[in-house]
Amino acid sequence: MPVYRPEPMSAPAAYEQPSVVVQHIHQAPPDRTVQRIALGAGAGGGAVAAGVYFGPLLVGSLTAIAANLALLAFLAAVSTWGVVTVVRSVGGPDGKAAAQNLSKARRKRG
Repeated sequence: MPVYRPEPMSAPAAYEQPSVVVQHIHQAPPDRTVQRIALGAGAGGGAVAAGVYFGPLLVGSLTAIAANLALLAFLAAVSTWGVVTVVRSVGGPDGKAAAQNLSKARRKRG
């Protein structure tokens, strides 16, 4: 009958390297590549970085201003049309004659 003899495990050798830990870091792609390049670009880097940062802000503010001006122009046109319509209807024949005289005077100038 065989006899079981436990054998000690061998000690790890000194030349073994530690295990390598592989980490996968998932992050969004760089969205400000121009700005990152500009930060290391020397004297003009600040200007390019400022353009990258303030460019969208400028476009947004100009768009908002243009939208406000368009709305105000529309309201002015509608209110002018309303006032002209009310004056023509209330003025009677004198108001209609005055409107015709104005339109004739404008045609003669042009």
